[in-house]
Formats: sequence, C-alpha cells, structure tokens
Amino acid sequence: MLSRAQLPVVGVVAVGGALGAAARYGAALAWPTRAGAFPWTTFGVNVLGCALIGVLMVAVTETAAPPHPLVRPFLGTGVLGGFTTFSTYTLDTRRLLETGDAVRAMAYMGATAAVALAAVWAATTATRGVRAARGARVRRAR
Repeated sequence: MLSRAQLPVVGVVAVGGALGAAARYGAALAWPTRAGAFPWTTFGVNVLGCALIGVLMVAVTETAAPPHPLVRPFLGTGVLGGFTTFSTYTLDTRRLLETGDAVRAMAYMGATAAVALAAVWAATTATRGVRAARGARVRRAR
C-alpha cells in the first residue's frame, strides 16, 4: 500500500513514463523497422535515452543546489525509463532469431548493451566537462 508521501512520486513517474513511451512510439512510427532488418530505431532510442540519463544524473546529483525532489523520478524513471525499452529490445531480438538471422540478433544484442553503456559514460563525461568549463569561466569573470 502506498503512503500519502509516495503518491506524488508515483504520479510524476506515471506521467513521465507515459510521455517517454509516447515519444518512443512516435519514433517507431516515424522510422519503422521492416521485418528482418536491424532494428535501428529501437537501438537509437535506447542509446539516446542512455546518453540523456548520463546527462541527467550529472545535472541532478552534482549540483550545488539540489533540484526539486520530483525532478529525478519524473525525468529519469518516468520519461527516460518510458523512452528506453528493454522489452522492445528483446522482442526485436526474438523476431530476428525467428527469421533465422542469429548473427544479426546477436550483433544487435551485443551492440545495444555496449553502445548504450558507452553513451552513458560519454554523456556523463561530456556533461562534467561542460560544467567544469562553465565553472572556470565564471571564476575568471569574477
């Protein structure tokens, strides 16, 4: 049973999740994957979502003034959690296997995991670099 204190968090996660899932669905409609092809749209959505998670985590955890407590659950768990998709990733893999394309299925599985993790690392590193450069400029301007 949810407590009253948990209701705002559940609410923002639900709204964020709906927005993220709608964005992912929109991407799938805009760039459909034909049967048996490499699922570039899901791959791109997952990599982009992971990069944005890297940016978000630096933005909300490495700041002097902490953001509103609902920002992280709304954007991280909700929007980006709804946008990225492990379920579609596994379904795409299964579809490739069912068409007899085990090589493409395994490449998709491995590339998604590797590139998504690299995207989180690269985005986190880049965001920290941008923050450090901005901080240095502000200090010089004083």
